[in-house]
Amino acid sequence: MMERITLQPDLSLSRIVYGMWRLGDDQDTSPRNVQAKIEACLEQGITTMDQADIYGGYMAEEVMGAALTPEIKDRIEVVTKCDIVAPMGRYADAPLKYYDTSRAHILASVDHSLRLMGIDKIDLLLIHRPDPLMDHHETGAALDEVVASGKVRAVGVSNFKLYDWTLLQSAMKTKLVTNQIELSLGAHEAFTNGDVAYLQERGIPPMAWSPLGGGALMTADDALGRAMDAIAAAEGVDRAAVAVAWLLAHPARIMPVMGTNTISRIKGFSDALAVDMTRTRWFELYTAALGDEVP
Repeated sequence: MMERITLQPDLSLSRIVYGMWRLGDDQDTSPRNVQAKIEACLEQGITTMDQADIYGGYMAEEVMGAALTPEIKDRIEVVTKCDIVAPMGRYADAPLKYYDTSRAHILASVDHSLRLMGIDKIDLLLIHRPDPLMDHHETGAALDEVVASGKVRAVGVSNFKLYDWTLLQSAMKTKLVTNQIELSLGAHEAFTNGDVAYLQERGIPPMAWSPLGGGALMTADDALGRAMDAIAAAEGVDRAAVAVAWLLAHPARIMPVMGTNTISRIKGFSDALAVDMTRTRWFELYTAALGDEVP
């Protein structure tokens, strides 16, 4: 049974999340094919769909929205992100890529996302990247505003360092509920640089993007690859399940965001739940990822 992670009293997410950053890259973006992907998730208890306005050149939300029947809408939680402006899609006239955490941009982004996905409320809105020009009072007030309006259920951030988090949170009434960060056997620095510890201390579950290292962990021909293969063979699963189980074993209640357009792979997401990730296995993989024994 898929575990659920409670972020606030009226919102819980499935422990494993389906990441849709590649949704618009599929050769078949028809509603029927997207529905098949979502159904493959729902059959495993994966109910949380992770989006961002920029995904697919600002088209992925619309691709998903075309597939959302009333029944599906009632069974899923929608996560999306905003603040990246890149010269493509509806921002094709932008002179360069930049971040925008102004009130006007956040409010417009929320309305765009609601319209494109055909939903009444975003379950979780994340500020996608730290903005060095952020006015935390303006941004914080805007996030409070979209929650108070009923358009957004909860808010969080992505790729923030702890000082970015505390700056924004200091100007908000609403509590930030998660930080979506890069975290995997191939990008494990967050376990030792304070990123995970900060959240864990406060009981804030992190979301982990690129838990398979952008696919690199699946093809690695090195000590880490061999260590994953040995555990995978013993458990009757593939490398992906081992890599995800490694994250699930951590007490911070990490939520891996899994992204693929291949339905057979989607159907295997929950295999990670069955892996017996003992402490020694965890450190065996960690040691291989480090390239040397722990100090």
